[in-house]
Amino acid sequence: MLFLLSPRSIFQWTNQQCQLCHLPLYPQEQVWCRHCTDHFPQPPYCSRCGMTTVKPSGECGNCLSKPPPWQQFYRLGEYDFPLRQLVHQLKFSGKFWLAEPLGRLLARQIVHPAPAVIPVPLHPLRRFSRSFNQSTLLARAIARETESRCLPNALRRTRHTQTQRHLSKRDRKKNLNQAFILKAKRLPEHVAIVDDVVTTGSTVAELTHLLLRSGVKQVDIYCICFTPPRQ
Repeated sequence: MLFLLSPRSIFQWTNQQCQLCHLPLYPQEQVWCRHCTDHFPQPPYCSRCGMTTVKPSGECGNCLSKPPPWQQFYRLGEYDFPLRQLVHQLKFSGKFWLAEPLGRLLARQIVHPAPAVIPVPLHPLRRFSRSFNQSTLLARAIARETESRCLPNALRRTRHTQTQRHLSKRDRKKNLNQAFILKAKRLPEHVAIVDDVVTTGSTVAELTHLLLRSGVKQVDIYCICFTPPRQ
């Protein structure tokens, strides 16, 4: 029944209590109460790779020596409270309507939006088990806010790869080898890839290389959470 409504309609229908602490919301509050949103400010980060920095940085030291294949990186924060909880609710608790407010928050940080946004595709089997692709919902919310085009079918995942969550960086790259194909015939020169969580960057790097080989000139990354590498 709920899936017959849009994510925005579901969000408005459920917007009676904070989606983190579940306390009632005051009329001026939306989605989260003011006590929970106090935890939302996130540390500055490198706008090229997404790594947390002491102060906002155009390119950190790592990017100066070995830059990633994409150009710009936008994130809401690190994979920590409260964003970690919200991503889990979105992906694993069926609260797909959270993609709308999360996408809007992220879109407000984007200085020069790409004309087209492309979600990281799920394999059909995984999408069937989850009933939706969270990256597609985020991409649609971002596209509405930035007046860009959302291209949910531009890429296709051809192999049902194992989950990346517990793999090393080397194994992640091997796991993604030839896992995607480009379906779109024509793309703008500037596009953005949308994902919920970026950890090692293996997935978005694989997709970036695929898009660059197809003639795209600039690829940006939009994500909710970034996972810093283990020290």
